[in-house]
Amino acid sequence: MFSSMAAAVTSSLGSLPLPILAPLVASALAFLVTVLRVLLRRPRPVYLLNYSCHLPDPDRQCNMEVCEYFGLRSGRYTDETADFMRLIFRKSGLGMETFAPPFIFSGKFEKTLAFAIQEAEEGLFAVVSQLLAKSDVSPRDIGVLVVACSMYSPAPSLASMIVRRFRMDPGVKSYSLAGMGCSAGTVGIDMAARALRVRGTPGYALVVVTENTSLNWYFGNNKHMLVTNCIFRVGSAAALVTDVAARRGDAKYELLRTLRTHHGADDAAYNAAVQMEDEDGGVGVALTKDLVRVAGAGLRQHIATLAPYVLPVSELLRYVYRVAWAYSGGNPKAAAAVVPDFQRAFEHMCIHSGGKAVIDTVAKLMGFGPAVVEPARATLHRFGNTSSSLVFYELAYFEAKRRVRAGDRVWMLAFGTGFKACSAVWRALRDAGPDADNPWNACAHRYPMALPVPTPRKQHQQQQPQPQPQQL
Repeated sequence: MFSSMAAAVTSSLGSLPLPILAPLVASALAFLVTVLRVLLRRPRPVYLLNYSCHLPDPDRQCNMEVCEYFGLRSGRYTDETADFMRLIFRKSGLGMETFAPPFIFSGKFEKTLAFAIQEAEEGLFAVVSQLLAKSDVSPRDIGVLVVACSMYSPAPSLASMIVRRFRMDPGVKSYSLAGMGCSAGTVGIDMAARALRVRGTPGYALVVVTENTSLNWYFGNNKHMLVTNCIFRVGSAAALVTDVAARRGDAKYELLRTLRTHHGADDAAYNAAVQMEDEDGGVGVALTKDLVRVAGAGLRQHIATLAPYVLPVSELLRYVYRVAWAYSGGNPKAAAAVVPDFQRAFEHMCIHSGGKAVIDTVAKLMGFGPAVVEPARATLHRFGNTSSSLVFYELAYFEAKRRVRAGDRVWMLAFGTGFKACSAVWRALRDAGPDADNPWNACAHRYPMALPVPTPRKQHQQQQPQPQPQQL
């Protein structure tokens, strides 16, 4: 039947005059060439095979009592400075189970290179070992290694430490990223995906992200630089991505898109978070008051670039209509404040949880309710600001809660010094539950935590004990 239809089409085309037949054939050939070019130039799919997050030992937990003990015994802080850090800690959104670096518990109260190396090795080696064991991948099969740590860049590099520890192949292409801030996790994924796609043959890329606070603890009295002591904690993550088509059935997620935007041309954005010396020569990282405003402005520009690629057409049209309506009403400020509904593009969002104020700003700007930013607040409370690994702890939270279903879309959004914003968009390939090494396994049932009900001022005053008259 098919052959008879083909013969009929051929005879019909043969009966056409040459002036009509030639353009028709040329158009058909051009269409075929275009389709072939699109198919041939389409990049190979990249999958997240698996990932691991570091859970330090319980004896490294850092509650308020540990912080106050360290501050008092070190003898480096004034009473005013101690009161300020105590206030920041209580307002930070951090809980009492975050983890501190080894030197906090050493009793020496000194920042040394040995403690920095110990902190790096404990986190990096643990997550890489866990990840390779559960992914059925040999260290010698890894062709690309991306290691990111913003504030600690030793020689030999952290990447070299991992290559040596796991005896990787001499042909591995290693990259060490420094100074990228909290965005290094998503930046590392973007870099690994690009490195895999330019290789001639499919393979594996290992992304390892951490932060090192041992040499960056601040012992001065500059309030902008003291904030990092109060919110940054120990944490590391490792992710194994691949473009090997045969491993698609084993992978958890497929990478759909990445986006990086850099806003460092603006002076306020560049100086929002910067390493510097105080007036006494002490080195630390200053987080200025502009950080929250800069994060909001950077996020607006970032989502304006991302929106056309991830939002459904109906939401894009709705967004354009709302902006046009605001402009037609002579209200350009209202038009600038209009934000698309990204909840129609993603089922799960790993929002950068660098601090309570940052989460509040993102939620307000994007119109997110408490349920959307729940993983960010939970991660900040349980683990603190672990910098570049934050988004992986949030992804682990979704899996611990068994919320990820096949086909769900996941948005990772992180900010970094510079100032930069970076997104990674994933699609779940299967239902994802918690692995044996999920850091939330023992505590996910406690989240989301209920906020205490505020006591009315008058009632609070009535509950205060009244002074008793002195007896003569």
